[in-house]
Amino acid sequence: MLNRKKQSRRVALHLILIIGSLIFVVPLFWMIATSLKTEEQTQMVDNWRQVFIPQPVKWNNYAEALQYVNLIACFKNSLHVAALSIAGTLISCAFVAYSFARLRWPGRDAIFMIVIATMMLPAQVTMVPVFLIYARIGWVNTLKPLWVGSFFGSAFFIFLLRQFFMTIPKEIEEAAKIDGCGYFRAIFQVMLPLIKPALLSVIIFQFMWSWNDFLGPLVYIQSRDLMTLTLGLQAFTYQHAGQWHYLMAASVMMTMPVIILFFALQRYFIEGVTLTGIKG
Repeated sequence: MLNRKKQSRRVALHLILIIGSLIFVVPLFWMIATSLKTEEQTQMVDNWRQVFIPQPVKWNNYAEALQYVNLIACFKNSLHVAALSIAGTLISCAFVAYSFARLRWPGRDAIFMIVIATMMLPAQVTMVPVFLIYARIGWVNTLKPLWVGSFFGSAFFIFLLRQFFMTIPKEIEEAAKIDGCGYFRAIFQVMLPLIKPALLSVIIFQFMWSWNDFLGPLVYIQSRDLMTLTLGLQAFTYQHAGQWHYLMAASVMMTMPVIILFFALQRYFIEGVTLTGIKG
């Protein structure tokens, strides 16, 4: 009886996982299939073959989509913002998390709780005052507002890295200090290499948030030369409404970097997230 119950639970669990996977995979497959169709084929939805199998396959949709909107410039802008955001997040959050996890100073725990409490505030709450600050210093219609904020830290990433620092035995750091390492040398040569999975998780999260950010560019960017991919895709939608093959081709080109990065760093991402809550 017990074996049958276990088998039934496994079958039910696998069915749930299969259904959940299809919910995420089918739209992605439809997007890729549509990006390879002709304009006439996108209107043909009589059966599943017409929906998911392009006949013939039209690869030049991608080249034509690049011509309609300057997606190459948008790609460079998005990559520029993502790279600087990742650098700022790693620099700021790693040092702050280390101080919360290892250093002893008055009010440390109280300030840490205040930092964690800021996670409850949505970004829209501070959008108006932040916009006024950037407008006063002349940063509106530049890419700076999209990445400068990352150098001031993120509560979520500070918490993530702090928890990971606390899983490292103090004896390792003490041995490094006995060998002559100061705080900074111990951080760079001992501590940071040991939290590599957490750092890679931060890179994946921050890249996804920066790459997919739409509200920030919508608020601060006014020039077409500075548009990111999200704004470029919106402009393409307005200009070529109904041309789903070009729209899906542009969407595939925007989505692929995130998917490739995730699968390349998947093992470290899962390890970094699962080990975060071991000690706290």
